[in-house]
Amino acid sequence: MLQTHETPGRNTTAGANDKQYLFFSGFAYLGMHRDQLFLQYLVEGLGKYGSLYPSSRIANVQLHLYDEIEHALCGMLYQQAAACFSSGYLASQAAIAFAHTKGQVLYAPGTHPSLQQTPILPSSANFGDWLQTEVDKINAEPGTSYVIVADTVSPLTATINDFSALANVQQKTWVLLDDSHGFGLLGENGEGIISQLPLNDHIQYLVAASLSKAYSAEGGVVAGPAAAIAAIKRLPHFSASTPMMPANAYAFLQAMPLYNQARKRLRENCAAFAAQINSLQNIRFNPLLSIFLLNDLANATPVYDYLLEHDVLISSFSYPSPDSPKINRAVISAVHEANDLALLSRLLLQYYQSM
Repeated sequence: MLQTHETPGRNTTAGANDKQYLFFSGFAYLGMHRDQLFLQYLVEGLGKYGSLYPSSRIANVQLHLYDEIEHALCGMLYQQAAACFSSGYLASQAAIAFAHTKGQVLYAPGTHPSLQQTPILPSSANFGDWLQTEVDKINAEPGTSYVIVADTVSPLTATINDFSALANVQQKTWVLLDDSHGFGLLGENGEGIISQLPLNDHIQYLVAASLSKAYSAEGGVVAGPAAAIAAIKRLPHFSASTPMMPANAYAFLQAMPLYNQARKRLRENCAAFAAQINSLQNIRFNPLLSIFLLNDLANATPVYDYLLEHDVLISSFSYPSPDSPKINRAVISAVHEANDLALLSRLLLQYYQSM
């Protein structure tokens, strides 16, 4: 494990000697956390609102800024209403608490811990097969209410889950999705997975997401039908928790043009890098994502160590728990430049073709 004394951007210094590395890790996909104009918006927000809003979201005096960001978020996610939280994890916990009031919860394989009230058993089942089995189960039991719970994107496997089987649901069903790694990235306007989901009158969708993954704003959101969001706002997860930092909400609202520009750069970077390493069988990726999984070669230096020797730092750790298998990932962001991508691809070509 390396220690750093700064928040990484395109580069970072780390280790005992503060060596500089080209940084291909983390989850700030659009790179806003190091964007000077975005940081200026944060400073403006701090000046206008201070470091926090010192009251409950259900207090007798309400900060209008929260209404503004929730209105923006429900529009971005194509939903009737939204509730914002201080973190994506808290947003997901509120969403799953609500889900448990609506029926028997069916957890997809690989569901993130933030969507779990109690730990679920690990499963290696194929997502598409699992979903079709659950749809058949729902249709065969019209007297039972069900809630399907799943992640939309797995950053550990660089996959986007296929929800097409939901078109066949014939009973009233809730579907709760964590779109933390899709919102801001997928879809024509960064709306996330929602535009790819089947339209089905039997289904009510509820979307939870972190605002940090793409947008570099500490906060979270749950969006869905107005009645569901009203019920979630009555839960202690919302009413008894500290609200989202107002400066983050302010910066988020001001930065929409920046997000759009960064999303375009990110897509260009991913397309360029994918073309450069497309011939390598040991790298797995989805062209719509900026996550590239790197396999170690047998009887060779681990790819993480090889890249580190060449001053390139990738993601390599066990997740979501310390006991999980270690995963090597190169994460492309909007802040990377053409020379960065060329260097990384050249090193990977050397590693996989010459060792």
